[in-house]
Amino acid sequence: MKLKSLLLRYYPPGILLEYEKSGELRTKSIDLLELSSRIISDMQNVFCVIFSTDVGALVEEIQKVEPLITTSRTQQVTLLVQRLQEKLAQHSDHSFYLFKVLRAHILPLTNVALNKSGSCFITGSYDRTCKVWDTTSGEELHTLEGHGNVVYTIAFNNPYGDKIATGSFDKTCKLWSAETGKCYHTFRGHTKEIVCLSFNPQSTVVATGSMDRTAKLWDIENGDEVFTLTGHLAEVISLSFDTSGNRIITGSFDHTVAAWDTATGRKMYTLIGHSAEISSAMFNWDSSLILTGSVDKTCMLWDATNGKCVTTLTDHDDEVLDSCFDYTGKLIATASADGTARIYCTATRKCIIKLEGHEGEISKISFNPQGTRLLTGSSDKTARIWDVQTGQCLQVLKGHTDEIFSCAFNYKGNLVITGSKDNTCRIWR
Repeated sequence: MKLKSLLLRYYPPGILLEYEKSGELRTKSIDLLELSSRIISDMQNVFCVIFSTDVGALVEEIQKVEPLITTSRTQQVTLLVQRLQEKLAQHSDHSFYLFKVLRAHILPLTNVALNKSGSCFITGSYDRTCKVWDTTSGEELHTLEGHGNVVYTIAFNNPYGDKIATGSFDKTCKLWSAETGKCYHTFRGHTKEIVCLSFNPQSTVVATGSMDRTAKLWDIENGDEVFTLTGHLAEVISLSFDTSGNRIITGSFDHTVAAWDTATGRKMYTLIGHSAEISSAMFNWDSSLILTGSVDKTCMLWDATNGKCVTTLTDHDDEVLDSCFDYTGKLIATASADGTARIYCTATRKCIIKLEGHEGEISKISFNPQGTRLLTGSSDKTARIWDVQTGQCLQVLKGHTDEIFSCAFNYKGNLVITGSKDNTCRIWR
């Protein structure tokens, strides 16, 4: 094996190694999830950064476990880790302003999704199309036409962003070029509406979940069906791959989440414990834990190696509509129909902050990549940005005239997009 290059990954912090083995170029990553620096301020708001990770000792530990990082690379790796540490310490408290309002479709929107950089985004609609938009200009780049019914679920193949998948009530999923709008494949095989989809991290497979109680894996290159995942007793409404792409979890209205081996299509285990429909399910970054949310008012944390329940989070008074980890997996956020959101420490499983202020149910929640801000979208027609450490509401994003059903940060965390039932999406910078 020969190391060719070292690259930084800011969120979550890590170093990517490009190396050659048997004449083939490969990549692997060194996760640095514990890399830390603290920002403190005095009474005059003068900010001071304290680097709490010993970089020299960390590089020594890396060299003990990674043979590609030889002594000759010590200085280079040290500089990369220092750059990562400085990036994590950058203080960002800018406010977002409304940049564009896009009245995207002739019928209501169903979904909104950004590519990794935030340079473009896509919208799905009841008008049977998906549109591709340039974020900077607000210009429509492509209209993806061909579905025979509602385009309900959409996604980019991030981090690459060169392909788009659309899932429809017409029972098919289509794969498109993000650059030209050309349709590569139409995946046929489901017998009812497709309501969720996801690319694997390598962008070799797209998974679809359907009202027909199954999920399917499709080969992006040739358009063939790879596996059908059967066993749920009700609709499959969420899908999530782990970071390696070796496993996928499916959440269902049958109150369970199933974990599958993507190489064989075999079910590994079923997470049984919720007493009502699943609303969300995802792995943390190192794929050691699974977080599930349910309309039974709880979230559950599971050991991803054996499917055993680690803890149940029971603080909400109404349905949990969304839940997520931050990029490092150290924090959990939950959003509820009770109008509140909560932040938990993953290690202690304790609620550390309750976020109050919305006047309606909160249906979407997400961390910014840095893990310092939280974004919530609500039926009260607003999105809010919160300080993760203090729980303070920093900004209310107003202007929509109906419920916000989608909101997200871009990868840099300097752009927000909101989608509403008022048939518009708004870009905030």
